[in-house]
Amino acid sequence: MQQLPAPLREVVDQFAGLPGIGPKSALRIALTLLKMPEERARAFGRSVLELRDNLCLCQECGSLSESNPCQLCSDPERDDSQLCVVAEWDSLLVLEEMGQFRGRYMILGGLLDPLSGNDACSLEFERLRERMERGTVRELILALGATLESETTCSHVKNLVEKGWPGVRVSRLAQGIPMGGEVKYMDKETLRQSLMHRQSL
Repeated sequence: MQQLPAPLREVVDQFAGLPGIGPKSALRIALTLLKMPEERARAFGRSVLELRDNLCLCQECGSLSESNPCQLCSDPERDDSQLCVVAEWDSLLVLEEMGQFRGRYMILGGLLDPLSGNDACSLEFERLRERMERGTVRELILALGATLESETTCSHVKNLVEKGWPGVRVSRLAQGIPMGGEVKYMDKETLRQSLMHRQSL
């Protein structure tokens, strides 16, 4: 990439620094921008510049929004007794797209992972405590996934709630064999989770 003209190389380097984009993809994106009509390319650049100015973090749930509190937290029709805890904003988006959950959300901002520097102080546990202190939550739903980091985070949140708010039910999303899956093709951890979280018929 050193033979590229300096302005083009700068843009390629910026795109290549984004997750999931390698040097070749970054070069394709930069060349696509160069081929665009000038006004469209400038509009693209303006939208990137204005992204930070036009978005904020919701003080209630921690999600990205144009307003504070966000649209979901401002909705009086939602159930204050259910609080769904997710690691990141994109998880909230996926859950919300289903249209099945009518409670409130709380974004932790990641999962506990000391090796990567994500300890309890770097996540939004203080915001979670503040939400719990209001006394409206009756069920805390942990929608954090099924990784080692999510298991650690689930245990931490469960201990936090049991000590501070023992009357609050702590639940998690069901785990195990996916729809259409066969037992003989499942890995041991999936089978362990399936057996542990088995349901009555």
